[in-house]
Amino acid sequence: MTAVALTIAGSDPSGGAGLQADLKTFHQHGVYGESAVTLLTVQNTRTVAGIEFMRPDFVEAQIDAVVTDIPPTAGKTGALGRADIIGVVARRAASFAFPLVVDPVMVTKHGIPILAEDAVEALVGELLPHAFLVTPNLAEASRLAGFAVRTRDDMLRAARTIAAMGPRHVLVKAGHLERDAVDLLWSDGVAHAFADPRIESTQTHGTGCTLSAAIAARLARGEAVLKAVEGARAFVRAAIASAPGLGHGVGPVNHFASTEAAHGR
Repeated sequence: MTAVALTIAGSDPSGGAGLQADLKTFHQHGVYGESAVTLLTVQNTRTVAGIEFMRPDFVEAQIDAVVTDIPPTAGKTGALGRADIIGVVARRAASFAFPLVVDPVMVTKHGIPILAEDAVEALVGELLPHAFLVTPNLAEASRLAGFAVRTRDDMLRAARTIAAMGPRHVLVKAGHLERDAVDLLWSDGVAHAFADPRIESTQTHGTGCTLSAAIAARLARGEAVLKAVEGARAFVRAAIASAPGLGHGVGPVNHFASTEAAHGR
């Protein structure tokens, strides 16, 4: 059976993040990708100059169109933007027969807020109960958990707190917490720590999108969550290390990163 992954996310016309990064990542993992668009941005490697949101009913119609015709074997969400959009995504997610990875995108790499203040409550109360895995960075984990996440102990406490909101698995990302790139996965009540030498680079546009998409792609292929996270992290590291150096700001990673990293070999 062909593995299929669905992304429900915003559009980045520069191609480094958002649904464009997700679809590239799915393809690189040998997974058929489909998408439902939640918002449009005027964006490049330097800034986000504008955002237009899709009507919630139009987002819901896109999801229904693809799920009923080409059922995914895994899915992910990216930038959702508003509480009403989160609401319709959550309503559809309640009936999903596949694992859903939630990337709780709140701020762009340029520091531009992309999630409305009142939408955080909807994210916690409506969508997270239907998430298989949620992938917050330190700032997002702090918002979701309700306290500052600054240390490894904070990461563990935040992961437990967020897991209590519904997800079976929580991956707290802390690439800039220490000298090493440190992430913590809380999975079915067990903590797994990952640490690799940090790659010093300004070419990191779309890393969060790419990581969550790589996890979703690997879940779509039937991998267990721990293996999926390990392989996705390896893929993103390879993508950062071989970034093409495009643009005049925070450049995109290399979505043509090695097949060996993509497939965990």
